[in-house]
Amino acid sequence: MTTAATDAEGSGAHPRFAAALDELGLGDLHSRIRRFPDATRTAAEAAAAIGCELSQICKSLIFAADDVPVLVLMDGASRVDVKRVRAELGAATVTRAKAEVVRETTGYAIGGVPPFGHRTRTRVLADRSLLGHDLVWAAAGTPHTVFPMAPDALIARAGGTLVDVRERAS
Repeated sequence: MTTAATDAEGSGAHPRFAAALDELGLGDLHSRIRRFPDATRTAAEAAAAIGCELSQICKSLIFAADDVPVLVLMDGASRVDVKRVRAELGAATVTRAKAEVVRETTGYAIGGVPPFGHRTRTRVLADRSLLGHDLVWAAAGTPHTVFPMAPDALIARAGGTLVDVRERAS
């Protein structure tokens, strides 16, 4: 595990995400980005690499609500309840977006999608479960990089609306 350098190029973050940090006045996060030699595409891989709880990982998931992309931010230990997303959005159908839609919408590949700094502006739903921690970790634009941030600040920077869209235990 290596700690990121203080400049955008040395941080290992995707260039678009590095630029987004600067544009949002979050340049201090460059030095907190961690790059791992092995991919952290899944929440479990990221939590193991970081050494944190699975629920401290912020997953950035793209869904298609009536064929319109929407970003759902979810804690790593939970699953998105598509019915709740559909009800929240008033959509007729909600499905997981295909890989090409994710890349087209965000500019990033699945497994590296950050919560903000996307190619296009999308509606963002953030599950309240993220607020259960003082700090969460999210992808920094590549499957090998993550960054830490207070969940309320992360949700605000992503333009997220707080919702309850995680699956409930049966």
